[in-house]
Amino acid sequence: MFRVLIAIFAFSMGGCAGYKNYLTQPELEPQSSSVHISLPDSTPVESEKSPLLNTDFQVAEEDPQNKLTPETPAQSSDIKQVAANSVTAETFAIPEIPPLPDKNFAPNADGINLEDVINSVYQSYPLLEAALYSREVASGERLETLGEFDHKLKAGTENGPMGYYKTYRQHIGLIKPLYQGGEVFAGYRIGRGSFQPWYLERQTNEGGEFKAGFSVPLSRNRDIDARRAALWRSTYGVQAVEPDIQAQLISFVQEGAYAYWDWVAAGAKLVIADQILKLAEDRTDRIRSQVENGFLDPPELTDNLRLVAERSGKRALAERKLQQTAVKLSLYFRDANGTPVIPGPDMLPPFPDLETVDAERVAFDAQLALEQRPEIYALDLLQRQLDIDHSEAQNDCLPSVDLVMAASQDVGYPTSPKNDKGPFELDALLLVEVPIERRKAQGKIQKVSGKISQLSAKRKLTEEKIVAEVEYAYAGLIGAYKQAQQAEQAVVYAEDLARRERRNFEEGLSDLLKVTLREQYAVESAEKAVDAKLLYFKERADYRAALAEDQVPDFIPE
Repeated sequence: MFRVLIAIFAFSMGGCAGYKNYLTQPELEPQSSSVHISLPDSTPVESEKSPLLNTDFQVAEEDPQNKLTPETPAQSSDIKQVAANSVTAETFAIPEIPPLPDKNFAPNADGINLEDVINSVYQSYPLLEAALYSREVASGERLETLGEFDHKLKAGTENGPMGYYKTYRQHIGLIKPLYQGGEVFAGYRIGRGSFQPWYLERQTNEGGEFKAGFSVPLSRNRDIDARRAALWRSTYGVQAVEPDIQAQLISFVQEGAYAYWDWVAAGAKLVIADQILKLAEDRTDRIRSQVENGFLDPPELTDNLRLVAERSGKRALAERKLQQTAVKLSLYFRDANGTPVIPGPDMLPPFPDLETVDAERVAFDAQLALEQRPEIYALDLLQRQLDIDHSEAQNDCLPSVDLVMAASQDVGYPTSPKNDKGPFELDALLLVEVPIERRKAQGKIQKVSGKISQLSAKRKLTEEKIVAEVEYAYAGLIGAYKQAQQAEQAVVYAEDLARRERRNFEEGLSDLLKVTLREQYAVESAEKAVDAKLLYFKERADYRAALAEDQVPDFIPE
């Protein structure tokens, strides 16, 4: 017998140790992660091909005979470990950079417009999708507070099988909190055995006892209690996510508009670079012919070739800027599947016509902004939540007076000759609790009242800031409009002077240096006009944001 106990004890200790090892040392699964190794390519690459323009991706097949082991030395910079469940098809959905435009590049009047970008932000911008999921977060928090009103099932068994008094008691009950305050309850219990004389109320008839009743607050917790206050606050919390989503949406649309107009401006500057380069290239053959015939000195041809090379470099810079702005725009311009789309040169539109804003609409727009801006709505919801806190604090000042009614009935064979458990029983209780100093409730009232006063002052400043932002955006828009008009007029004058200087050069009345200067002035004027238009349309984006024209969509992403 002793040997058997030792064997059982040893087996138990070994089993516990094995279970502990299982908890502290989980089985390693090398196949749960993918290891990417960057190895130098032994295939010769032609020097004239740029790796930046190579959009073909090759996936090396894994050699089952050559697997990475812990003993294999490898540098950390060449090995990147990625979780297998994070490697999906979307990981490799890399947008392709469109080809560079040719020298005859011109904007397309039917290219994408700003509304296409804005619609793309509404439909598939990831951060907006993440913001919309905050609705589910808030709804989950509200559902959590509703859990305080769930049915509660309670059960237990209390047995005393040893001793002079052997008792066996079991009970089960259901409690339902009421939204109006208080609760109702019902249950069943059975008590058998030999009970102490002072605990005879624990004994029931053979069939047990059924009991039901309710509890109703008469003073404190009648109109509001902690459960209902939490539910109401969470309900306003569900509504409070809407202004936060709208504020993010306004910011996303504004950023998308900035990226779009930067791209359009980069295309306009590329057109300028093309035009100035073409002027220098067209002069090359004519100057070469005049040099060969002795009408011009050879340095004139060299100087013009220098201009061609320099302007070709500036065109390359404009091409790079166009591609970079297109890549940045792809974050906001996406296809139906949400994949970024890098717009090509054939999708580039020219700048639209400038539109001014009527000064008489500024007051109306300021009032409209006060109605549409999410900050005001967020402050209104916060005010309502503070009102709930204030009502809850006032409720804590009241005395607690609760009425409890309970009815019970034993069934089955009587357990005593007197059958004292057999008659129907009705209990009525009135429970009173009064805080004397009430400092907790008064302190809470004082704290909430201070927050309400702070919120009122903050709301006043927020309204004033909204009006100031609308007027500030309007002033910037009017200023940018006038600046763009003057810049366009300067371009007309500069191009006229450059054209006159080129004609004088062709007639032998001017030299290449003067022509170059006039053309440079024309280029600078044209680029300033582009910058002025860019500033104008960015100011329009700011004005749109100040008015909060973008509203939150009603859909929730799948």
